Amino acid sequence: MAEASHVHEKSHDHSHDAHASGCCAGGGAMCGDIGPVGDVEAKGRSFRVNGLDCAEEVAILQKVLGPKLGGEEYLAFDVLNARMTILDGGQGLGDDDIIKLVASTGMSAKSWNAETAEADHVANLARQKRFTFLSGGFWLAGIVYHIAETGLGGAFSLFADHGDNPMPVPEIVLFGLAIVFGAWFVAPKALSSARRLSPDMNLLMVIAVVGAIFIGQYFEAATVAFFFSLSLTLESWSVGRARNAVAALLNLAPPTAIVIREDGAEAEIPAADVAIGDRFVVRGGDRIALDGKVVGGAGAVNQAPITGESALVAKETGDEVYAGTINGEGTLTIEATKAVGDTVLARIIRMVGDAHSRRAPVEQWVARFARIYTPAVMVMAILLATVPPVLGLGEWSFWFYNALVLLVIACPCALVISTPVSIVAALASSARQGVLIKGGAYIEAPSRLTALAMDKTGTITKGAPEVVALHGLNDTAPAELLKVAAALEARSSHPLAAAILERTAHDGVEISAADDVAIVPGRGVRGRINGREMWLGSPRYAAELGLGAQLPAAILQEIEARGETVVVIGGKGDLLGMIALADAIRPDARGLVADLHALGVKKLVMLTGDNARAARAVADAVGMDEVRAELLPQDKVAAIEELTDKHDIVAMIGDGVNDAPAMARASFAIAMGAVGSDAAIETADIALMSDDIGKLPWLIRHSRRTMAIIRQNIGVSLAVKALFAVLTLFGMASMWGAIVADVGVSLLVVANALRLLQAKGV
Repeated sequence: MAEASHVHEKSHDHSHDAHASGCCAGGGAMCGDIGPVGDVEAKGRSFRVNGLDCAEEVAILQKVLGPKLGGEEYLAFDVLNARMTILDGGQGLGDDDIIKLVASTGMSAKSWNAETAEADHVANLARQKRFTFLSGGFWLAGIVYHIAETGLGGAFSLFADHGDNPMPVPEIVLFGLAIVFGAWFVAPKALSSARRLSPDMNLLMVIAVVGAIFIGQYFEAATVAFFFSLSLTLESWSVGRARNAVAALLNLAPPTAIVIREDGAEAEIPAADVAIGDRFVVRGGDRIALDGKVVGGAGAVNQAPITGESALVAKETGDEVYAGTINGEGTLTIEATKAVGDTVLARIIRMVGDAHSRRAPVEQWVARFARIYTPAVMVMAILLATVPPVLGLGEWSFWFYNALVLLVIACPCALVISTPVSIVAALASSARQGVLIKGGAYIEAPSRLTALAMDKTGTITKGAPEVVALHGLNDTAPAELLKVAAALEARSSHPLAAAILERTAHDGVEISAADDVAIVPGRGVRGRINGREMWLGSPRYAAELGLGAQLPAAILQEIEARGETVVVIGGKGDLLGMIALADAIRPDARGLVADLHALGVKKLVMLTGDNARAARAVADAVGMDEVRAELLPQDKVAAIEELTDKHDIVAMIGDGVNDAPAMARASFAIAMGAVGSDAAIETADIALMSDDIGKLPWLIRHSRRTMAIIRQNIGVSLAVKALFAVLTLFGMASMWGAIVADVGVSLLVVANALRLLQAKGV
């Protein structure tokens, strides 16, 4: 292969090394302190907590356990792994006491076991899926039975049950089972919430279900229970997907390294056992196990897992290499400069976990409203049932009935149902447009987007090089130059070789492979064409052959100023010409930037590991507001954190493993699904599966339309309830009117939500 021949010397190669070696010199949040919140095994006792999926559960556990331990500061949480740690220094509580206290919240805990943690995650999610499936199955069975009993017209009278006739026992049983399985994981949390006099969404849901059952609305109760159970399962699934992103990162670095002993013998040992200063061998095609410095051999390394850039980087004695990167060809001898836990890749893994642990999901407005709404309604009902008769304004039975009517109309079924139905419809619609949104929490964020950071390679650009210019020298025609280059590259799989061969095919140039093709490690490739010795390589290779003076300096500087890669072609004693290659900008990139600005996105920033000249050329071409180049993953995280300090909602879009930490730190992340790495896609909250960045404006509009419909549903629900509440206070409402109003609003908000299924594409 001719990988080494294409590596154009770039000034940023060594600046990357400087970043890597110097970024943690002073410690701080970006270095030694970047581990996940719960990564403190040496400082306390850890527990696996079933039900720990978001910041709300963290707040509950802090409220219950904090006072017993002497303060919340003795608690640490890693939501990504459902892990809680009791830090040393708190008041003494045994493991059994901790487990009992957690159980009192409706969650369950067990001592942390790293070997069984993943199995516990899988088992818990499987259990949630099973109960949700059973709830949905019995709910659907109840609907089918209802229609069978009442005829096809019964589909339109589900909320009205069977009119004046009682609901058949089998139908009650089916909806009852749907309620039981749907509320199985919620009821304990709701009871805990009631005991602590701290109403939350769980209590709101249970009250809604119990209220519906009390008035005989079994279908309504089953519907609320099923949809709420489905939302919790989706939440757990999303956390699991984030955890998979970390697992994908862990698989990048090989677990072993071939170490050279003092006597010259080679031995394969665990990477964790390699000490700083040890030398190890990396063969062509193998991944590098640890960060280090090349002390022998030469070749080209694919650094995309760390820098995200597609071009191979030439490596020879003295150059730095990173764990997880891939040695393209040749054999390298490397001296380890970092322990396995301190490599750039290890820091990426910690940053991903840390960002997910610190980033709380957007709390739904309904959940916040429930903290006031639920207790307020209960207090109003009690006052309505007791105060008027005490004041002699009527009979106890009359006002008790009105209090019951108030509870019925206040039952937040429509309010609870409207949001998940809207979310499900929005998710389904976006999926049909090739936009995968991983849960309802990420539907809202794009509507309020104010700043967007974009990776360059594979996002703004296509991620693959193409020939942009042919510069013939010494009267060489462009077609002849291309023919010679293609002959030397005919059997190479390198991206630049593929670009040359693609241009050859496009121009209709016929070629035949060169003879005696050989790699010159770290320099280029040579071969024989019609008996004449020819070569292809970097400008440095041309200079080493004594032909550097023949390179036209003005053209070379112009090419390099645009950030393009130069490939030189020559023969024995002369040059045929130069080929300029560049990563092609996506044709819709400039229009996309204009659309995003028009939609109110105030700041568009390009983040890249490429050199500053290439980055600036691309940024200027598409109209970006700002560009930051020559960045390692931790630098991208720092850039995102700066943006989050200045803007409310910041998104990051990328496609590589190196983008994953920054994506995880943003308010929400978008991955290029067709070309992106598994880690980027797993880390992202939204994936553009069609690899079309033109979907971004559509996503923002779709998000805004979804939120508008949710606000409409909430507004209508509250307005109707407020009207009936006023009528009830004056004794002018009836139980039947309250039921009809509640049912009517439920049907109305569901119909309104389903309009989202009609969302059009771009």
